[in-house]
Amino acid sequence: MLAHVHTPTSLDDALSHLRDRPPGTVRVLAGGTEVMPAVNAGTEPATELLSLRRVGLAHVSRSEHEVTVGATTPLADLASDPRLSFLAPALGAVAAPPVRTLATIGGNLFAAPPYGDLAACLLALDARAHVAGPAGVRVVAVEEVIDHGVAEAEILTRFDFRAPAEGTWFFHKAARRRLNSAAVVTVTAHLHRAPDAPDHVASARIALNGVAERPWRARAAERALAGRALTPEAVLEASAAVLSHVVPRTDAYASGWYRARVLPTHMRRALLGA
Repeated sequence: MLAHVHTPTSLDDALSHLRDRPPGTVRVLAGGTEVMPAVNAGTEPATELLSLRRVGLAHVSRSEHEVTVGATTPLADLASDPRLSFLAPALGAVAAPPVRTLATIGGNLFAAPPYGDLAACLLALDARAHVAGPAGVRVVAVEEVIDHGVAEAEILTRFDFRAPAEGTWFFHKAARRRLNSAAVVTVTAHLHRAPDAPDHVASARIALNGVAERPWRARAAERALAGRALTPEAVLEASAAVLSHVVPRTDAYASGWYRARVLPTHMRRALLGA
């Protein structure tokens, strides 16, 4: 049963609290959209919550090319920031507006599939995650956090990534409803054009959500597009490459059969807009 809620005012205090408690007794709380339903249902095993609301991890900074986003920055704040306008379509497709005022970009990384569209965006952006713990701060690829999480005594503090140039960023989400619905198929992509042939893809980072058991980088599709013109035929081959490496998942939103059928359509809509 939940017995205490702690609200430290610095990252050092938060880390000290985690370090001093027995394993399994403390759950870190950011926006609470994942944690509080478990608390209210009585299924949260931890007896203490550690809120990060006052720790100072909600911030955004951007230079000409580099972006830094604090892990507890609410999605609504990101969506209204003109420096991150390329992310607005993705942020507008996550949950309902009231939920976005609470949900954080860091929390979205740990959302159970088929939620977690921001995690797919961070994968395609090649984001780096900063994780603070007893041994200091480690900087890792965001893919490592998605795959393995963070240790119990660690706190995810921020993300760094390079802002995509105009015309190189792509996002498309297929869902049952316009608002507050998980992904049937979400496609995110950052494509680099060949300098001497702008209609050709020099390299690509493509990430999908809803298809696999977690937001997932579609390396086979990236290889299929590299060095080629961005044509319907090339995108269709990239979709086929994806389906040769993954059996789409089945859940309450869609069957694996349906996801496999519609993936080529949504890849085409994401990358070609048609």
